[in-house]
Amino acid sequence: MAEIQQQADSGKGGKKRAKRSSTKIDMTPLVDLAALLITFFMLTTTFNKPQTMEINMPVKDVPKEEQIALKASNAMTIILGKNDKLYYYFGLAEDNPEIVESSYAADGIRKVLLSPRVKSNDKMTVLVKPMEESRYKNMVDILDELKITDTKKFAMVDIADEDEKLVQEQMGN
Repeated sequence: MAEIQQQADSGKGGKKRAKRSSTKIDMTPLVDLAALLITFFMLTTTFNKPQTMEINMPVKDVPKEEQIALKASNAMTIILGKNDKLYYYFGLAEDNPEIVESSYAADGIRKVLLSPRVKSNDKMTVLVKPMEESRYKNMVDILDELKITDTKKFAMVDIADEDEKLVQEQMGN
C-alpha cells in the first residue's frame, strides 16, 4: 500500500540531521473503493417518476334532464384560438359577453385566474374551449396555468358556433 523510503544520512560537519522520508501511495485500492461506491449508489437510487396531471373526464351521452345548468355568474370561458391566441370572457355565450384577448404569460391569463372575481367565487367553473386551429401545446399550457392557480373546477368543452362567432365579431379573426 504505502512505502516509506529512507535516505542515507549525509553527514556534513558532524551535525546529525533529521532523516527525510518520501511517501509513495498506491492508489489502486482507492480506485476500487470508488468504483464500488459508484456502483452501489447507482443501484440503490430511485429515479424520478414522471409527473402527470390527473383529469377526470365526464360520462358521455348524459341525458339533458340530468345535466346541471351553469349560472352565468359562475362561468368563465377561455377560448384557445389560432396563432397561439387566447381569449376569455365571463358569463355565457348567449348573453353576448365582451371578449378579452390575453396571453399565456404570468401577467396574462394567470393574473385573471388569480383575480378576486375568480378566486372569491367557490362555484366558479372555467370552461376551456379549443378551436380547430389551436395547437396541442396551447391546451397543455392552459392546463398548466389552471394547475398553477389551483383552479378547482374546470372543463374541456367543444367550442360552440356562438363562441366562434363572438371571437370573429369582436376580434375580427
